[in-house]
Amino acid sequence: MASSLFRIGQVLRGKSGRYTIAKHIRDTIWLAKTIRIIISTSNQAQETVIIKSVLGHPRVQNERDILKRFQNNASCLRPLLDEIEDPPNPTTIVLKHLEDDLLRATKAKPLNQKELKYVSKRILEALSSLHEGGYVHADIKPDNIFVNYTERGPESGIRFSEVQLGDLGGTCHIDSKWAKSGTPLGAPMWRSPEMIMETPWGTPTDIWSFGAMLIYLIYGGDFNLFDPTSVPYGHEEYSLEVLKQQFRYFGPWPGKYEEIASPETVHAIMWIMQEIPKSDTTPFSLVSEKEVRKEDKDFIMGIMKMDWRDRPTARELLGHEWFKEIANE
Repeated sequence: MASSLFRIGQVLRGKSGRYTIAKHIRDTIWLAKTIRIIISTSNQAQETVIIKSVLGHPRVQNERDILKRFQNNASCLRPLLDEIEDPPNPTTIVLKHLEDDLLRATKAKPLNQKELKYVSKRILEALSSLHEGGYVHADIKPDNIFVNYTERGPESGIRFSEVQLGDLGGTCHIDSKWAKSGTPLGAPMWRSPEMIMETPWGTPTDIWSFGAMLIYLIYGGDFNLFDPTSVPYGHEEYSLEVLKQQFRYFGPWPGKYEEIASPETVHAIMWIMQEIPKSDTTPFSLVSEKEVRKEDKDFIMGIMKMDWRDRPTARELLGHEWFKEIANE
């Protein structure tokens, strides 16, 4: 079991520092303390870091490799700080520790408009870097977005000083066997339609997941537009029910989807469209402004396209007028 890898108080030696295990957070993640010498004063400063390691799976090695490739050009990715040399196996990495994740932060207090755009901009900046390098994160969701809180005070209107995308263990190249075979990755509620249908996917799948997360952040609390109430999480038809929810709010698939879909996929789509007649759909475009601001709804409608070819890129979204008011943040 992953929990037996390290014990509380154990010292790990990295390439550039030593780390004392302080707490086991979950499965593959620990909190650790490191001693840093402040040269100018010869004082010691204790810092908290994240230790990540897992037996028998390449996720940690993959996250290490992806971060080495991208973090110097992408400040919105949670960075790799060190790699553990002792013990030498399994691969163990040291990551920057941030105070919270977006799931907990937004449950504690919903995001205001400035925070929503500030967070969205930084997520898209991270995605833009990955996508332009040919990689897909494949697991965009609120608990993979990490934040530090600001000391600027409430007058700034933004409670976060840093927003960074993390958990790159499943990040893969657009030409990887997982992307080309349509292997579903990440949590079903945030997956794109093409990933749920197990058809080939690429960077647009992250754009759908970003849009799904944006909707979640706008509503706040525990509400998720795509969470089916018909079956519990883990049920064998859970992903299918998520796909039905996507169809209800953002369908139908355009006729041109047949150009890229297999006969089996077209058959599945036709079945869903017959299962859910137009009278039973609830188009997101008809959501009232009282529920979702018009400018937010327009931005989302441009993202949540059932045909992945119609979705904008992360770079295009960063240039959208929706971000105009925080252009100088």
